[in-house]
Amino acid sequence: MNILDTLKERAKHVGGSIVLPEANDSRTLKAAYSIAAEGIAKVVLLGDPATIRSDARAMGLDFGADGIADMISVENPADSTRLTAYAEFFYNKRKDKGVSQEQAFETMKNPLYFGAALVKHKEASGMVAGAANTTADVLKAALQVVGVLPGLKTVSSTFIMVVPDFMGEDKVFLFADCAVVPNPNAEQLADIASSTAQTRRSIIGDEPKVALLSFSTLGSAKHELVDKVQEAKAILGNRGVDFAFDGELQLDAAIIPSIARSKAPASSVAGQANTLVFPDLQAGNIGYKLVQRMAKAEAIGPIIQGLADPVCDLSRGCSAEDIVNTAVLVLLMSQK
Repeated sequence: MNILDTLKERAKHVGGSIVLPEANDSRTLKAAYSIAAEGIAKVVLLGDPATIRSDARAMGLDFGADGIADMISVENPADSTRLTAYAEFFYNKRKDKGVSQEQAFETMKNPLYFGAALVKHKEASGMVAGAANTTADVLKAALQVVGVLPGLKTVSSTFIMVVPDFMGEDKVFLFADCAVVPNPNAEQLADIASSTAQTRRSIIGDEPKVALLSFSTLGSAKHELVDKVQEAKAILGNRGVDFAFDGELQLDAAIIPSIARSKAPASSVAGQANTLVFPDLQAGNIGYKLVQRMAKAEAIGPIIQGLADPVCDLSRGCSAEDIVNTAVLVLLMSQK
């Protein structure tokens, strides 16, 4: 059983529901049917019910079939009984930013915002979008409605990297941030480390061992780029976080036990790190693609993290299977 099959089985036990706001997209309808048919979660589709069900029938998808009908619901934000309450919530949240009540009402008719409101109000476990909307639009709705996790200021991303035959076994690493924050400062790096540790616990289910990566190991080089990573480590220490971390560490010292014994013998993380925090987006993006292409690793993501409730973005070139797999990750992230 591969990792996605394992995660899918775990997600089935969450008992959650997923909002798919892009019901005008055929891939979303296929994904909704698969999620329901496999018993992964309940699905909320947003849009005109008659159009959605007509489109589904044209694709050969019977949303009214036994075992499916009670797993898929359709809601039109424009005439929902929740619209007024959600608009009032959004107005109160954004009025200091110049949003009027009328603007709030119109904004909440947008499926991205309405879907995020369902998640915010605990009417759904999480939302998956991006098949038909840009990343910027998905994140804007998520940030304005769901907001950032208390105690953090940074929304970031991570990739699950399944590396085959790493020192004799397949190993699962998390790489962050590889997709969102171009040049994080020390506080943002600390936020990314905290978010990624939580993501690992939620999705993979084991204990994170976080390495703050650099071209220096525990003071072996002096440079302002190293200073930033050292400061991030100090911030994590001051926060009293509940996961193991260390830095700054070179990559080999972070993941190879024999090199860790030489370069960082007193470290509790060196040589054992399973969660790698890169110092900036260039390093992270290049790093995950190098491992994906040259080590033939499976890269799952990007997974958006740091939000108060899970909302994940998709590539607009995604497949229906990608939507299903992302829904699985969101379900696992919804567990507190």
